[in-house]
Amino acid sequence: MMRRLHPGRLRFACCLGVVVVSALALQGCTTNPVHSYYYGDRAGGMSRTDLIEVNERATDALLVNVALDAGQPLLVATLVNVDRLNESSRLGRIFSEQIAGRMVQRGLRVTEVKLRDNLVLHREQGELLLSREVREVSQAQNAQAVVVGTYAVSASVVYISLKLVNPVGNHVMAAHNYAVPVDENVRTLLAGR
Repeated sequence: MMRRLHPGRLRFACCLGVVVVSALALQGCTTNPVHSYYYGDRAGGMSRTDLIEVNERATDALLVNVALDAGQPLLVATLVNVDRLNESSRLGRIFSEQIAGRMVQRGLRVTEVKLRDNLVLHREQGELLLSREVREVSQAQNAQAVVVGTYAVSASVVYISLKLVNPVGNHVMAAHNYAVPVDENVRTLLAGR
């Protein structure tokens, strides 16, 4: 047997139902700034990588298994294109700057090679440091180690290889590889010379 609701209670229940449904519908239409996140560029929907964070993590990984003397200088060379070791780009230069900055944050003494006269700067390329030049430059700077690196560009990813090289004997003390998705920012950095 079904019980009949009093007409006043029936109206109240219907109104309550309408209010709840309306509130839920409106909640879907509004945005809460605390919980609203924007991922990617508006044109393509691709997410953007925080390059500073990626390079800081890569630097931390490079330093994890190597003991360096905080009182002795080290150098960070410009990352170069793996296919053309005498070329770099804005990407190679800014990655090197971010890596050097992270090393300083970690308490290491990084020598700013752009301020030195005895390191030849290639016009618009930054401080390119190839393996045959490591000993000369690092001895002139009295550096305990040199960070060198290359990058290779694929259709969707830039692959980066970092090495911490001991200038005495040119042996690799530490290495770290990582990849960065090619988004609009990375594409622009690669295009800039």
